[in-house]
Amino acid sequence: MAAAVAAVGIGVSKSGLPGISLLHVLVFAQLFPGPVSTGVVLPMLISGDIGAVLLFRRHAQWSHVFRTLPPALVGVVIGWWILGALPRVTFGPVIGGTVLLLALLQLFRTWKPLLFARLPHTLGFASGMGLTAGVTTMLANAAGPVMGLYLLAVEMPKAEFVGTSAWFFLIINVLKVPFSAQLGFIGRDSLMFNAVLIPCIVAGLFLGRWVIPRIPQKWFDTLVLGFALVAALRLLTQG
Repeated sequence: MAAAVAAVGIGVSKSGLPGISLLHVLVFAQLFPGPVSTGVVLPMLISGDIGAVLLFRRHAQWSHVFRTLPPALVGVVIGWWILGALPRVTFGPVIGGTVLLLALLQLFRTWKPLLFARLPHTLGFASGMGLTAGVTTMLANAAGPVMGLYLLAVEMPKAEFVGTSAWFFLIINVLKVPFSAQLGFIGRDSLMFNAVLIPCIVAGLFLGRWVIPRIPQKWFDTLVLGFALVAALRLLTQG
């Protein structure tokens, strides 16, 4: 039951509210302790990404995908190396601290919008956020809040937000497969487990698509920021 609810959360996060990704990160980390949970969840994330691309493919802003994807790939390689070198280490607090810092900076920008007005649109900012997303997605499938904060910082409208995020994560998650397989995180049993939960992911996709048009842009931005803060605080408490 917990896995089914988390699978619905994957669908909703892929088609509407990326901050809800905290739900499946925490649930599957409990069901499959340690880094192995990242490989168990990965095929389900790809299924959600495919659905989100089909629903929002026309809304992607490719300039932001192209700016963040190369450094994200570097981050995936770094995360893969860390998992191989430190397989028993819990990375939740490190990722949580990073997300918390980014969320607080974005919150500060809402109070002082002119102070860092140009920073989010620089190549350096995009590269830094892409690299962070790559590392966090490889270590814990926890890049949703990171990319959410990046797209929020560049003031992307709701539909473009979801479409851009969908393409970014479809590409990055597919490229993560050989790294997770090499680490032994993906196998026949995990794929069978994934297949059982696909209907729940599809249900979440359509639920998210139904919700998004009904949320005002300002509320959407607030929810993205709020979910990121909650995710950061929860990850910080992981021991």
